[in-house]
Amino acid sequence: MVTKTTGTQAGRPRKIKSIIGELCLTEKQAIRLNIPRNNQISPYLERCCLRASANVSYENAARDIQFYIGMKVSARTQQRLVHRHQFAEEESGNPVQEISLDGGKVRLRTETKGEACIWKDYQAICVDTFLRKAWFGENESLIYWVNQQPLSDPLTCLGDGHPGIGKIVKNWDCPGEKREILDWFHLVENLHKVGGSVKRLKKAESLLWQGKIEETIALISPLKNERAENFCRYLEIHRHRIVNYNYYQQEEMVLRYLVWFDQGA
Repeated sequence: MVTKTTGTQAGRPRKIKSIIGELCLTEKQAIRLNIPRNNQISPYLERCCLRASANVSYENAARDIQFYIGMKVSARTQQRLVHRHQFAEEESGNPVQEISLDGGKVRLRTETKGEACIWKDYQAICVDTFLRKAWFGENESLIYWVNQQPLSDPLTCLGDGHPGIGKIVKNWDCPGEKREILDWFHLVENLHKVGGSVKRLKKAESLLWQGKIEETIALISPLKNERAENFCRYLEIHRHRIVNYNYYQQEEMVLRYLVWFDQGA
């Protein structure tokens, strides 16, 4: 198979790991297959390792790869592959109309065995539903990257309303209006923290879907408990970010990236 593909058998023999097992190649065959001299892993298997490492720890990636294809690629090799790989810097060629921004935490192991893990912040964005990027504790780099892109007027900014998210959005150099919108997923998530009657929650969800803040507050505020009071306060704080989601969805204006929860969901 390799000889037929490369058209040569010249050169000293070498072995590499691939998704179909260990392959015996010659130096000339490896050159024609674009496999670097010191690589012991095929390009496609390397891509599999990179994808697995992006989702889990290096140790789990090593176990997953061995389970998937039967080839053992150690955790240390997984880490080495990630660190040496040159990931292409993506840019948005067209004017950016919508940016979704969210943050989270990732747990990191310390170098000293037995020490407790540490948690670090990261921020991730989705640009016009197709371009996704993330930064690990580098808010300034995120802001710089966004400001290098061609931004539309208006620019729609979706987020969860967290002060840290708002601070980042504030530093985007939009040429005109920045339209900040509270994303539907987080709005409904906070609504359901109120608890209580399912019927009431469904009614509140229906009202919020239409952007009816006053009616929602009137429905929730009589509960007179801390969770209800917190949610009503939350609505007041983010009043300017809550829109008629139903209208926006019908007009296909924004909100394409985040999960939709229509009234029948």
